[in-house]
Amino acid sequence: MTDKIKRGFEGEGLAISFLENKGYQLVVRNYRYKRSEIDLIVEKDNWLVFVEVKTRSSVAFGYPEEFVDEKKANKIMEGAENYIIENDWKGNVRYDVVAITLQGDEPEIVHFEDAFY
Repeated sequence: MTDKIKRGFEGEGLAISFLENKGYQLVVRNYRYKRSEIDLIVEKDNWLVFVEVKTRSSVAFGYPEEFVDEKKANKIMEGAENYIIENDWKGNVRYDVVAITLQGDEPEIVHFEDAFY
């Protein structure tokens, strides 16, 4: 496993714990549809939230959330649409980003709700 994959997996684990502490319940981790991958799908209060987790070891080249571009957002929304149809979801839907920086003693975690609009 490469360092990048390890860091991403660690970041997803941190994001799950962070979101669960905020009352979210994990539904699916690493959902795939065609060329789309959604890191986390969580649920809270009749909201289905599709979460992109971005983890960086430093901010020397930019903040983690800056690496979620329009192309990535479109891929996530494509996968989310399929998941919604596949599971006949009738509630609310939102797209979030959890940005994690691993430098220092404690990881810095920032949750951006409704990040694609």
